[in-house]
Amino acid sequence: MPAVSPLKCQNPFTKWRENMKFDFDKVIDRRGTGSLKWDVPENELPMWVADMDFQTAPCIREALSARVEHGIFGYSIIPDEWADAYVNWWGSRHGFAIDRDWLVFCTGVIPAISTAVRKLTTPAENVVVQTPVYNIFFNSIYNNGRNILESPLKYDGEGYAMDFEDLEAKLADPQTSLMILCNPQNPAGKIWDKETLAHVGELCAKYGVTVISDEIHCDLTDPGKKYVPFATASDTCRDISVTCIAPTKTFNIAGIQTAAIVVPDKFLRHKMWRGLNTDEVAEPNAFAVDAAIAAFTNGGEWLDSLRQYLYENKQYVRKFIDEKVPGIKVVYSEATYLLWLDCSGICGAAGEDGNAKTLSKFIRKNTGLYMSPGLSYGKNGKAFIRLNIACPRSTVEDGMMRLAEGVSEYKKSFGTGVVSSDGDYGHWSDACSGQTLEDGAAKKEI
Repeated sequence: MPAVSPLKCQNPFTKWRENMKFDFDKVIDRRGTGSLKWDVPENELPMWVADMDFQTAPCIREALSARVEHGIFGYSIIPDEWADAYVNWWGSRHGFAIDRDWLVFCTGVIPAISTAVRKLTTPAENVVVQTPVYNIFFNSIYNNGRNILESPLKYDGEGYAMDFEDLEAKLADPQTSLMILCNPQNPAGKIWDKETLAHVGELCAKYGVTVISDEIHCDLTDPGKKYVPFATASDTCRDISVTCIAPTKTFNIAGIQTAAIVVPDKFLRHKMWRGLNTDEVAEPNAFAVDAAIAAFTNGGEWLDSLRQYLYENKQYVRKFIDEKVPGIKVVYSEATYLLWLDCSGICGAAGEDGNAKTLSKFIRKNTGLYMSPGLSYGKNGKAFIRLNIACPRSTVEDGMMRLAEGVSEYKKSFGTGVVSSDGDYGHWSDACSGQTLEDGAAKKEI
């Protein structure tokens, strides 16, 4: 196969990269560290699970080092400084005036969502999700004996929009009691505007449906782009919602297990507080509080540099794929470090028999590039692949060369028509490729 060379980074941010304060270009070996993402064979390049290959902000590392140096790790309380850090960050960064009493600590966003499903619904009731969407939402619903009700987003070949006619029909079902909103959206990277969110709130209030808004990606927007907290879209949105927030995705500290929910309505807040305590996910470990305070008090400069770096990576990938990987298109996004790749030009259009899972398996087996097949995010994601670009530029370039080579070989082997997921590579290991809705309860985040 002809060699594929990386693109030269010719963009207005090159000078900024040369002078940046934080070294995001540094490659750090994560093999042998117990990393879920990097628990792969030596020849593989994992660009799948949503964590970053950058060290977290120095202020967080310093805070945790100081905690370690103290040397005693007993039971922890949640001090006022923890709530102040959240209040000040969301007030200054996102224009969300949070009352300290609205905040409740929890160990993670997904534990909070699972608690909400158990506490706010009864078995066999419907929980609405807008697909394609973060696959672990399915776990929280399916594993608790509730029904998953998909409201597919509308895709126009460039980006996504809500299908309000379909959404209202799903919300109007008497068995529907809860909606899980992804804001900003994962995997598509869509930032929902205020009008859209307000309309969601109106529809949910009309049919007595509570909204759980997962906003864990809210700080990972492109430079100059702002997200709208669901609770700020209208008074109605505020009163019917539970907002899930955390520093973990933004600052790459998922293993610290620290998050919060924001619940303005006191009756709903009591239900959630009671549920989180019953599920034993309302107490912090020895590092959870210090990490969150450090992130939201002193991590702003690091985050702004990170956002710029991620944006450059996005632009590089878009340009590379446009020029060197015909048949694949990067869906337009303004948030997250995850790119949603439309592979319908190779494996068949969405709604047909095409399935990018076969393509992603082939690429992994032949090049070592490990990405997430889109079917895991809902039936309408089957012609897509999710790619994580939160890594040093040299790693991104390596991934792009592997992608181009893998697609080229795939076309030689199968052409550009539809290939069944049960074809030549259907027997190849599914151990790390994630499970779909039909597979039942999926494993860890993909």
